[in-house]
Amino acid sequence: MLHKVEGVVIRTNDYGETNKIITIFTRENGKVALMARGAKRPKSRFASSAQIFIYSIFVYQRTSGIGTLNSADVIDSFRDVRNDLKLTAHAAYIVELVDKLSDDNERNPYLFELLYQTLLFLNEELDPDILTRIFETKMLEVAGVKPSLERCSLCGSPMEPFVFSMKHSGVLCSRCKFEDPHHLSVQPNVIKLIRLFQQLDIKRLGNINVKHETKVQLKSILSHYYDEFVGVRLKSKRFLDQVDKLYET
Repeated sequence: MLHKVEGVVIRTNDYGETNKIITIFTRENGKVALMARGAKRPKSRFASSAQIFIYSIFVYQRTSGIGTLNSADVIDSFRDVRNDLKLTAHAAYIVELVDKLSDDNERNPYLFELLYQTLLFLNEELDPDILTRIFETKMLEVAGVKPSLERCSLCGSPMEPFVFSMKHSGVLCSRCKFEDPHHLSVQPNVIKLIRLFQQLDIKRLGNINVKHETKVQLKSILSHYYDEFVGVRLKSKRFLDQVDKLYET
């Protein structure tokens, strides 16, 4: 049975001398693995479409295991992302998050739209650090470990200022913060930004100007939260951290 889907390539693996197995995240069928026969040949009809980040209309034959790619019509290659080291590093981390936190053949149009819009904004040179923090924040909900930021995680008080507690997966008020001796004191605008990222419709994102020190705290909190509650170890994350250090010097 043939399936026609809209998808983004999130992973590629060489298979034999000439073939590739590509993993695509699709609007219609979620994550799907496909055999792209001959894709490693320079003159292959799949040479351009079987590359990471490529956004295409794919037609494939579905089987009980890996499907077979029949055709692909490239819609967008996100050229600027692919030609810029920093943007490539951010995009690689984003697609690996999708790969690790999604199940095969589980339809999720929301996640597809989030992935596509984030790559589109990266390609349009919106701030990659903020785009990645937004994506990380929204993926916590996909993973089922969204932190509680509106009210104190213990008593429910809405009174700020809050501190951030890994132990209680959210914020604590000034009375309850002593229940976690390892709580993190953060700038109030950091909590507000993460809260905004949770609620934001990615399609309506405009320019967001964030100070460097705020970006540093955002990255630190979300990184620690992922380590504590998600537990995925990503090669792309290490690569992104290395690239970020290069651009800081």
